[in-house]
Amino acid sequence: MPCTTLLVGKKASNDGSTMISRTDDGHFDVKKIVVVEPKDQPRKYKSVISHLEIELPKNPMRYTACPSVDKKDGIWAATGINAANVGMTATETITSNPRVLAADPLVEYQKARGNKKAVPGGIGEEDIVVLVLPYIKTAREGVERLAELLEKYGTYESNGIAFNDKDEVWWLETIGGHHWIACRVPDDVCVIAPNRFGLDRFDFDDAYGKKKNFMCSKDLKEFIEKYHLDLNKAGEEFNPRYAFGSCSDSDHIYNTPRSWFMARCLAPNKYKWEGPDADFTPESNDIPWCIVPEKKVTVEDVKYILSTHFQGTKFNPYISHDESTYAGKYRSIGINRTGVTSICQIRNDVPKEISGLEWVCFASNAFNAIIPLYPNVPKMPKYLSSVGLEASTENLYWSNRLIESLADANYGGCVQHIGRYQEAVATEGRKIVLEYDEKMAKSGKFDLAVEANEKIAEMVKEKTTDTLTKVLAVAGENMKNGFKWSDN
Repeated sequence: MPCTTLLVGKKASNDGSTMISRTDDGHFDVKKIVVVEPKDQPRKYKSVISHLEIELPKNPMRYTACPSVDKKDGIWAATGINAANVGMTATETITSNPRVLAADPLVEYQKARGNKKAVPGGIGEEDIVVLVLPYIKTAREGVERLAELLEKYGTYESNGIAFNDKDEVWWLETIGGHHWIACRVPDDVCVIAPNRFGLDRFDFDDAYGKKKNFMCSKDLKEFIEKYHLDLNKAGEEFNPRYAFGSCSDSDHIYNTPRSWFMARCLAPNKYKWEGPDADFTPESNDIPWCIVPEKKVTVEDVKYILSTHFQGTKFNPYISHDESTYAGKYRSIGINRTGVTSICQIRNDVPKEISGLEWVCFASNAFNAIIPLYPNVPKMPKYLSSVGLEASTENLYWSNRLIESLADANYGGCVQHIGRYQEAVATEGRKIVLEYDEKMAKSGKFDLAVEANEKIAEMVKEKTTDTLTKVLAVAGENMKNGFKWSDN
């Protein structure tokens, strides 16, 4: 599924937290946020797409999830934080190449034909959060559990998956059907991952030794050597992106421009981003996988980057001046079809019971507002969790879909209303979190998190309804059947 991922190490964030974030860019996939209690977690899991059945451990933890409302293709839980304060986002669809896919083919479901029985496929984005998140107590354990599943069952697609706890962020990328590679994100960097195999360095000595910062399939070295996958010249450091990733014309339209803009937001002065002598252009293949940001990164920064559409450049689809022939040339990050975006933040300056905060927003990020939620609760507010397949202003998902559709077509008249909406919701959401962080830390009554979430949902509903009313008025004034004469 086309998505965009941004990861933040604890020394790169403004408050010492770790953050993993991703836009879930299904084809207008209807989404909600829910809490899955241990009693509701299946003991035998069956995938809809690959028809694979897996026995699950008997000791799941409570966790949050952002599943698809329409279950025809499975759960697609997307992202969440569990009771051990471990976050997970899965998956970022990534690229590969024929050399890898021929050597270790993807494990795809095979239908029954004649006398041949159907053969189950491997695991994929539909399944991964449900199979992993309820059973892990650290980010590292997330890598280890997912690795076991990949090696045993294989996968039918190429994916990147992120995990975080209060200290570490880990990133895993699949290689073909059964192989994988993983890296602990350095504490002082941000990782940018837009639908392309990302890792650009790897330490095999560590991966085959202490596994402090790197892990991989046990036979990865042999796999690389047997199929001649190493494209580095003699003496050069091994680059996984060369070996396992892609370098195509479509990358230059769909993937690398997003890397370019994200990196430019994080480090605007370190590199030259435009002009004939630019260090990197939107179509550069070697934009770094991780960037040391020039200032500490906030939740609001993450939301902004994941909402962008090449503002300030000639590629902005909303541009209106002479260079508009370039507008929309590249795939925006804040694209129209996003279902849900989440930022799993694990904090270090509050009691462990409220260490996790899950920031979520629905629909196109260019027009929505992000809200914080305490994940360690038995249920989520109805405004966020009770979502159907028909449009309704009684939930945030469909309200934001209505706002985006009206505002996109009337951008100039609506952009100010959207900006005010985004700032107001972020401000009020933070106020409520600060208030309840203090209340719960002082009283030890951590069940107040339910009350806090309800208060946030009420605030969001009020401000969303107000914004929808305003953009609807602008859209009404700009209708094609309008006329300058008035009946007044």
